[in-house]
Amino acid sequence: MSLPKFLLKEAIVAPEGFNRWRVPPASIAIHLCIGSVYAWSNFSPALIRELGVAGSAADDWSLTSVTWIFSVAIVFLGLAAAIAGKWLERVGPRCVGVTAAFLWGGGFLIGSLGVATHQIWLLYLGYGVLGGCGLGLGYVSPVSTLIKWFPDRRGMAAGMAIMGFGGGAIIAAPMEKWLLSVFAKAPESLGDVSTIKMITEGGRRFADAGDGLREVVVSGQEAFAVGTGNTGVAMTFLTLGIAYFVVMNIASFSYRVPAEGWSPAGWRPPTEQTASKKMISRNHVHIDQALKTPQFYLLWIVLCFNVTAGIGVLGVAKTMMNEIFGPTITQARGGAGTNSLTTVVIWFAINYVAMIGVFNMLGRFVWASASDYLGRKNTFHCFFVLGTLLYSSIPFMAQAVSREPSVFWLTTFCVVTMVIFTMYGGGFATIPAYLADIFGSRFVGGIHGRLLTAWSTAGVLGPLAITTLRAWSSDTAIQDLARSIDTEKFEKTFGAPLLQLPELMQAKTVTIASLMKIAPLGTIDPTPGLYDTTMYMMAGLLVLAFFANSAIRPVDDRHHLRE
Repeated sequence: MSLPKFLLKEAIVAPEGFNRWRVPPASIAIHLCIGSVYAWSNFSPALIRELGVAGSAADDWSLTSVTWIFSVAIVFLGLAAAIAGKWLERVGPRCVGVTAAFLWGGGFLIGSLGVATHQIWLLYLGYGVLGGCGLGLGYVSPVSTLIKWFPDRRGMAAGMAIMGFGGGAIIAAPMEKWLLSVFAKAPESLGDVSTIKMITEGGRRFADAGDGLREVVVSGQEAFAVGTGNTGVAMTFLTLGIAYFVVMNIASFSYRVPAEGWSPAGWRPPTEQTASKKMISRNHVHIDQALKTPQFYLLWIVLCFNVTAGIGVLGVAKTMMNEIFGPTITQARGGAGTNSLTTVVIWFAINYVAMIGVFNMLGRFVWASASDYLGRKNTFHCFFVLGTLLYSSIPFMAQAVSREPSVFWLTTFCVVTMVIFTMYGGGFATIPAYLADIFGSRFVGGIHGRLLTAWSTAGVLGPLAITTLRAWSSDTAIQDLARSIDTEKFEKTFGAPLLQLPELMQAKTVTIASLMKIAPLGTIDPTPGLYDTTMYMMAGLLVLAFFANSAIRPVDDRHHLRE
């Protein structure tokens, strides 16, 4: 089936005298829409209590299953980008952008249906598979276009193209919070647990409020009927899907490509001496030939490990901060108004997801622009050396705060993670320019698309590592805590003996938080240490990436394209 001519590259060649600065706004607009994927952790707390609303019910989805939706989207981002690379070079960015709008917007609509009917496979299909394909197409469409418009500043061009993706959470985070609050509905309260008859069966809690047994979740001292409220996620997905579809289509029709042989007025390619110093090739390598070079696979490792280290933290960033520093945030709120530092801490805790987007976006533009002067290889060396030190420092902060909640450690954690996210975003923005330097700019869109399979791999490895290791640490901590509690006290609190601990854990009736309420005086809360092993593993990956980056050399002449 032939595509409409107005969507194809031949229809959007810029006329003579076209101002190239008209192209970046369209690129940024599309990336702002698809970059909302970085605010996924905003949905996680609501999705894991979609039925219970006030808390997680037995049939609610687990954090691991919800986090995997994000991972599937990233996997299909990389796969779609790899497959569509050649197609992009043939049909142009407008056609690819319009396709991305249908997939990303439509993915939200299908995801909305999945939430409304409580069928998680529809979320995986809509947001994960179709939405992920939309992410991949929307991601690659502006990159090669802007690099061709700005051959004089490749790093800055890639930074402009990709910074919107990192900044999507800046707009999405507050908008999603507002929409969730608009569409949310509080569950039905059955009263104080001390005034109603409570029964535990198969790990689930039931209440008899005079109209028969009803499954409940307990929040504080109040029992709420399961299935009577609404978190607002379904309608939020529906609203966002329509909005993203409209904006991405408008932006796609604003794309233009430079005419064959065009170059900026007064620009001259770098001299042989400059090119050699910064490892910038004056030749081109075909898409298929690039896969036969060791440089492609070394760059694949560099990107994969840099992304793995950041993306695992990104998917659960808000949850991790709350689990490690929950007591500190509570303490800061208690001192609000008496100390300016506590006021800053409270503001940062509330806006943490949005701030991730701010620093992710800034890192993409600042690091990529700096790479024009530092060189791409040296820029990635900075990421890996500094990143190793920062990841290794997080367990130290967690240990310190578990002994004594402190605003100082929370502030330090926020600073450290924001620097990490600048380098995470900076890696994405610098890699297209790195590819253009190594393989030439002619086929950089297709080569970049194939390299993004590293992102797909990282989208599995990062969340898998952090959720698996966290779940193992959490289960171990719960078992250790339960053994320290008097058996009669345990049975009185949860309505079941200690022997039923596995069932109570499975039904989310017993958690670290609920056990800490009845734990012996002086028991240290293990929650801040749940992520220690993960952070050390991420630091180790960055060490390996450092050595891969060190091994990169110019491409052998036999791989260069012969005219």
